[in-house]
Amino acid sequence: MSKRRLLFRGGYLAARFSAGAFAVAAGMAFSPLALATEGGIGRPITGMQIAPYAGIVPPTDDWIISVTSIYYEGSLGASKTLPIAGKVTAGLDYHVSYNILNAIKTWGITAGGWNFASSFGVPVQYTDVSSFHGRLPDDHATQFADIFFTPVVAGYHLTKTDHIALSVQIYAPTGAYNTSRLANAGQNTWTFTPTFAYTKLLPKENIELSLNYGVEFYTVNDQTQYHNAPISVLDLLALKRFGSGWGVGVVGGYIQQFGHDSGGIADFVGGAEGHSVGIGPMVTWNGKISKTPVGATLRWVNEFNVSNRPKGNSVELSLNATFQ
Repeated sequence: MSKRRLLFRGGYLAARFSAGAFAVAAGMAFSPLALATEGGIGRPITGMQIAPYAGIVPPTDDWIISVTSIYYEGSLGASKTLPIAGKVTAGLDYHVSYNILNAIKTWGITAGGWNFASSFGVPVQYTDVSSFHGRLPDDHATQFADIFFTPVVAGYHLTKTDHIALSVQIYAPTGAYNTSRLANAGQNTWTFTPTFAYTKLLPKENIELSLNYGVEFYTVNDQTQYHNAPISVLDLLALKRFGSGWGVGVVGGYIQQFGHDSGGIADFVGGAEGHSVGIGPMVTWNGKISKTPVGATLRWVNEFNVSNRPKGNSVELSLNATFQ
């Protein structure tokens, strides 16, 4: 890892590896917009759950530290009605800055072709919610959001160029949440996300194709008795790298809620079953500062074909470093 390479025994692979990409994929994967679950959003942001090398867990014994900021700006049209923190409303504008400090520990263990890692993240979120018609008071706040952790990420190397990673990410209801507010950084639910990631490398072209798929399962919000239905999250990435350390590509996402929500005021709004599709460009850079491997990722995703969810744009900037 300190040489920015993964060297698998037997000459299987000598590929450029971005520590920061894995940091995002393992620590933030399946991440983040922590508005109220009843808001029709859940935790994922379209196209933000995947990163380069999503399916590769390195065999090294390292700490990977990353700082990631996601800015989301979107609107819920006045013709759409959704429950927000125990209230029924329509016509909202969202401005959210979700910032995460994340740590990943790669175990340095290889067992039958498997490698392992663990991760833990602490997010802080600025939320600004305003109403089109003034039916609810505007609200804004900077608060701790729900912490998340992945006890084990297990990666397997199918071939020299094909790799998979399996994990279950867990969100704990530790963030700020109050039914009297619209601007909540926490969701007041436990969330469990079984996830499958796959990476295909094309060494001659220096191209990577990656896929990340997870299903989020929510517990009942004990303050509103609202139970969010499972949410399916699919993200795809294609990236072309250059010898200078730069890379350019495209990233996209598809979010689909399975079934209808239940409990609380879910019946008044038909369960708030929603979906969204988004796509946009990505730029990456990998290099060293002194002897420390560092990396950066910048992406923009525009949402379209959206139903029962806010529709908008998101921008993510992630910086990372790897320490032995």
